[in-house]
Amino acid sequence: MYSSSLAKRGIVLLFLIIAVFYFYGLGHLPFLGPDEPRYAQVAREMFLRGDLITPTLGGHTWFEKPALLYWMMILSFKLFGVSEWSARLPAAISGVLTIAAVFVVGRRVETEKSLASNGYALWSAVATATMLGIVGFSRAASFDILLTMTITWTLGFYLLYEFSAVDSKPRNWLLVGFYCFVGVSLLAKGLVGIVIPAGVLGLFHLFQRRLPRKNVLYSMLWGPPLALLVAGLWYFPVTWRHGWVFIDQFFIQHHFARYISNKYHHSQPVYYYLIVVPLLVLPWTTFLAAGLTQFKSWVWPRRAHDDQTDPTLKLLLPFALSWFLFPLVFFSFSGSKLPGYILPILPAAALIVGKQLSELRQDFVSWQLRVTAAIYLVIAIGVIAYSWRTGDFPIKFAFLTAAPLFVAASVPFVSTRRPDVSVALMAALTVVTLIAAAHWVAPRLAELESSRRLLQLADERGYSQTAIYGMQRSDRTPEFYAAGRIVYGADGEPVMYESGGQIIEESRKRQEVLLTFVPVGQVEQLTRFAPTETEVIGNNGRYAIVAVRAR
Repeated sequence: MYSSSLAKRGIVLLFLIIAVFYFYGLGHLPFLGPDEPRYAQVAREMFLRGDLITPTLGGHTWFEKPALLYWMMILSFKLFGVSEWSARLPAAISGVLTIAAVFVVGRRVETEKSLASNGYALWSAVATATMLGIVGFSRAASFDILLTMTITWTLGFYLLYEFSAVDSKPRNWLLVGFYCFVGVSLLAKGLVGIVIPAGVLGLFHLFQRRLPRKNVLYSMLWGPPLALLVAGLWYFPVTWRHGWVFIDQFFIQHHFARYISNKYHHSQPVYYYLIVVPLLVLPWTTFLAAGLTQFKSWVWPRRAHDDQTDPTLKLLLPFALSWFLFPLVFFSFSGSKLPGYILPILPAAALIVGKQLSELRQDFVSWQLRVTAAIYLVIAIGVIAYSWRTGDFPIKFAFLTAAPLFVAASVPFVSTRRPDVSVALMAALTVVTLIAAAHWVAPRLAELESSRRLLQLADERGYSQTAIYGMQRSDRTPEFYAAGRIVYGADGEPVMYESGGQIIEESRKRQEVLLTFVPVGQVEQLTRFAPTETEVIGNNGRYAIVAVRAR
């Protein structure tokens, strides 16, 4: 009893540490990239209007994504105010809930004797919590981590149902949970919320060489309507309000056209995710590779010792493999590819990695640990070399960030008799490194990707109400930081100009001062015009913000 109570306290403590790590410092960086500021601004506009149905950006309808993340942001804004921290809080919560779902599945597996004493649930949760992809996307205003969370619970419920059907009467409430989370997944990121579960289950039953159980087949009569009822909380009213405009933009343009074409300029080669996935899985890439090499014994056992006697493992491993493979293949053939699209396979990777980690006690230092140590060493040297060569952040910060990586690289060779201790220390040092990078390295790099500081400088110079235009600008952060001042065209996109002359002509036409973002190398296009007053307010290394008044 004492041992069990102590273990439970340890698990609670672990999740408290994970929660602190995931929630701390969410507002430390400005919004980055094209998506974060726009998603946050869409949620802010819905929040200010008190409208939970119609997403808008700059007053124009914005049907790129469904409403679940916006709803979570709106609640966060209401509780904590509008800020980077509150906009990113739903993503952090989604990351923690993803880890919890992996732990729940792993805990059920531990009821079998084969993995009961090896801490499978704990290792799977630790692997999930420290994967670079999960950590990174959980600290951004991201639909991808939200979908990853809902897909993990969706497939987790189905896997728990399969487990219950092996050793007892099937628990139909698990199927209710499965269909409810299919509906939530549709609210998280659209049709992919049903495509991934359907594809994974189809591949799983193909590997099992059997049809779904009778209760699953019967559930197809009531389950899809239940999922549609959940998803219909948003899809029904938004379709009623906007009709064909919503259907065309949301389903046709942002689903089908995005998948089959390069309309949104995210084209990558078919092998793109074979490069991306190993990076997202770091630092556990070698353990994933070792696990995947065993797939034949999971799916096509031929020898007596390959045919696992543990029925739970016979379900878990082919299921995790199906979960890993289907999205990988599906998104590899998409016309648009971004790293976040493949994020839902990381929990499956963690379940595979967890098995490798839970078996380490039986070995001395394995090749996986040695190669992982080498990866830590390469990354540490790379951080220092990047700082030395570019000067984007001080060299002392590079050494402070790299120090935990150097220590992690040495751990497997110091603690040779306890590889499990080595893995635990390496996971802890990964967290230390990520915290150090977030405080010392990321802010310097973020300055290159965000307009927040430039707009603050402009406000201090008296331009807080000045309209903003762009000149060949890829930075979308002004759409949040200068909301209400960005000039949009009829297509709902910010107005961009190709030359300084066009900006000057716009100022002359409006008879007022304009602010414009200009690539640093093209500032001269504005300042060289003698009849024009220009003030270069500042630059972030990539873009300058310039006040323009045509005489």
